Amino acid sequence: MLLLCLLTLQFLCFVDCYPNGAPTGACKDMMPQHAGVVPQTSPAPYTILTNMKRYLPGMPVTVTIIGPEYRGVLLEARRENFNDAYGSWKIPPPDTKFLQCSGNPQGAITHANTNLKSNSTVYTWIPHDIMHPVYFMATVAQQRTVYWINVRSNILPSENLGGLKMATNASAGIAEENPLFLFLIYFLLIQILG
Repeated sequence: MLLLCLLTLQFLCFVDCYPNGAPTGACKDMMPQHAGVVPQTSPAPYTILTNMKRYLPGMPVTVTIIGPEYRGVLLEARRENFNDAYGSWKIPPPDTKFLQCSGNPQGAITHANTNLKSNSTVYTWIPHDIMHPVYFMATVAQQRTVYWINVRSNILPSENLGGLKMATNASAGIAEENPLFLFLIYFLLIQILG
């Protein structure tokens, strides 16, 4: 009888709470799946800020959740009109860990325990090489029964380097085909700057 009670209690805790991070089933709708608990309907006391207004492929973007201390988090980068995690996260800060979302083992960040996280907790996101405007979406839990979903940053557009990249690629192609051309450019630059 005691064994049955312990197994039931363990099962209820597994179903009812996730102190060691969000389950992968929460990736799409960002719901923490706390049984019997609904998200707050009041405006979230949190804001998601980034360290830049545009991003470049492969260049890290730091993301901070500003507001009261929190215990639980699920944080993803997303493209407009898509529910899939986009890009990858770099080494998670203390008390957090990666969560596999959209088939990417580093597609999201979630809490690793219920220790308090604060404005000093900084997350680092690495964009893909394919550029799309993105935003950051979070579920933030102050405690098991008090959480907000759909906490969203401003849209972060990609830096348009198409013309520069094309010019660089074109000059690289010319230089490979004709080293004399590269020497001529070098010589002209020395004369101009000289």
